[in-house]
Amino acid sequence: MKKLAAPLLIGLALASCNRASEQQNQSAAKKAAGAAANQADVTPMAQRVAILGILNKRNGIVQNVALHPGQSARWKDVIVRLRACEATAPWEDEKLTGAFVQVDVRESDKNFHRVFSGWLYKESPSLNAVEHPVYDVWTKSCEMTYPAGPPAPAAPVTSSNLSSARKSGGAPAAAPASPSAPSPETPAPPSAADNNAT
Repeated sequence: MKKLAAPLLIGLALASCNRASEQQNQSAAKKAAGAAANQADVTPMAQRVAILGILNKRNGIVQNVALHPGQSARWKDVIVRLRACEATAPWEDEKLTGAFVQVDVRESDKNFHRVFSGWLYKESPSLNAVEHPVYDVWTKSCEMTYPAGPPAPAAPVTSSNLSSARKSGGAPAAAPASPSAPSPETPAPPSAADNNAT
């Protein structure tokens, strides 16, 4: 009997583990479907357009280029490739516009060498910068759309407990008595001479 109980218990334990695993997989699939639905109205990466600025430091000439992710532009001895661009959603507190850029420059050996690969942010150009003696590249914009976001928070309601309106149903309120003159209803505090007499 004991020999049959052990395999039965193991079988039951495995069955309950399988059910828990299936439930976890289903909840993960629901989360992924919800995230995909939220991303459905976001502009696909291939349709976004980034405007990048390229500066030739020798002559001070700036060239603006508009690229879709996956495209590149060559200007003189520099090739700029756009891999991705992102902008934060309008309902986010911190606004950031970034582009993942790769910059190749033709050097004295007549070959192109990668001098930069990374994210460039419009709002924080010093966070990540192209460090090259001749060329500089920066992000100007990333054109993309988002679905309608959460509603804007309501404006705070300001109220005051004090009202300048006259109170209804009675005579106007009397002005408070000055602290130096005792009112006729309250007895005067005992004087020092009265306290010393006792």
